[in-house]
Amino acid sequence: MPDRIAFGFLCAALVAAGTAAVPAAEQPNIVLIMADDLGYGELGCYGSRVFRTPRIDRLAASGLRLTDFHSNGVVCSPTRAALMTGRYQQRCGIDGVVTAKRHRDAGMAITEETLADLLARAGYATGIFGKWHLGYSVAYSPTRQGFAEFSGFVSGNIDLFSRVDQEGWYDWWRQRELVVQPGYAQHLLTDCGIAFIQRHRNEPFFLYLPYPAPHYPYQGPDDRPNRKIRRGPVPAGLPAFETVPALKGGDAARAYRVMVEDLDTQVGRIVDALDACGLREQTLVVFCSDNGGIARPGLGGDNGPLRGRKGQLYEGGHRVAGIFHWPGRITAARSAATALTFDLLPTFAELAGVEPTRPPDGVSLTGLFFERRPPAPRQLLWLSGANTAFREGPWKLLMLQDRLELYNVEADLAERENLARRDPNRLARMAAAARALRTAVRGDVAMRSGS
Repeated sequence: MPDRIAFGFLCAALVAAGTAAVPAAEQPNIVLIMADDLGYGELGCYGSRVFRTPRIDRLAASGLRLTDFHSNGVVCSPTRAALMTGRYQQRCGIDGVVTAKRHRDAGMAITEETLADLLARAGYATGIFGKWHLGYSVAYSPTRQGFAEFSGFVSGNIDLFSRVDQEGWYDWWRQRELVVQPGYAQHLLTDCGIAFIQRHRNEPFFLYLPYPAPHYPYQGPDDRPNRKIRRGPVPAGLPAFETVPALKGGDAARAYRVMVEDLDTQVGRIVDALDACGLREQTLVVFCSDNGGIARPGLGGDNGPLRGRKGQLYEGGHRVAGIFHWPGRITAARSAATALTFDLLPTFAELAGVEPTRPPDGVSLTGLFFERRPPAPRQLLWLSGANTAFREGPWKLLMLQDRLELYNVEADLAERENLARRDPNRLARMAAAARALRTAVRGDVAMRSGS
């Protein structure tokens, strides 16, 4: 507890900038909670009988739960780029995972107008506490991309105790400085989020909480570190720590379940903080995942009825939980409307009363929120290397390296029956449309190198 209290005080020392462009009463607070690698079937409200997630289930039961919500990517960095820009991630050069090995000095260009830039322009206090993964260098720090406050990590994953990423770099930041803060990372991030809510309770705020769970390494709060620093700078004051081998088998499955259920607890703590500050009716809370679950046999990960997993273009790779909760404004409902991560930027922009500088590819979901009016029919695209997925209404085309597949995901959610041979005309028409859209969004822009 002392570590957590200390972390709260340290977070409170960060100062947000900007003054409201319109009266705060007209702008809702926005809390966006993003899980990492959470499978479609790993919440009780999406059918899990393994994981106990009562706090998230409660949000879903009294809010809007989407059953056809998707991440823009099948891995993390692309989805996060689409979230930040409201556009297909390829437009800003993030076509795959930003890795420490290949992209140490590259990332999403700071010339992009991010969701945080946009909301800061509307007078919002902006804070991110958790995973960034859109650039390792301080040149691409979230504090240079619209967020006034940042604590967390910039890599794809860290040891939740030692703060070491999978390439052996120490990775725990406050603003643009590496810092030492003992404790379980997920709990400390929640502490920082609560301090942010308390600090900005009298002004509109955007709180982004991209949690590390349940991505590997699999570590619950009572487990121990398993990574040591092997590269890069060592922050001053870092205490020595003992490591143990990474968990395997049943121990890993146990830790995975604990991570999912602890994530639920952290969501509950954030909601409780909003309640304690009297802010629930002024706050939109959104919960989603950055991609589908890994669905590894024996681990307990679960994409429910969906085929495929993280990294694949079948539904299990990108159909994820999508929960929207705003007491008094969004009534309890379940909807099969199709929506994606990049729809959040135009949605939040409309609620904040600000126009994006660049036209987004996503669309606002406010009609769905308040009138149960789904977005107009549109063509949608997912890209993974040389492979393409394309949606048009209930129809989904997969253009894989060696074959074409066609599914009606409304009638065949598990993508069992390939209809490519039965409907060649639809197949040809959709393939042509997919190629045209793919060409439009995928340029030759590489990730920008920093200085």
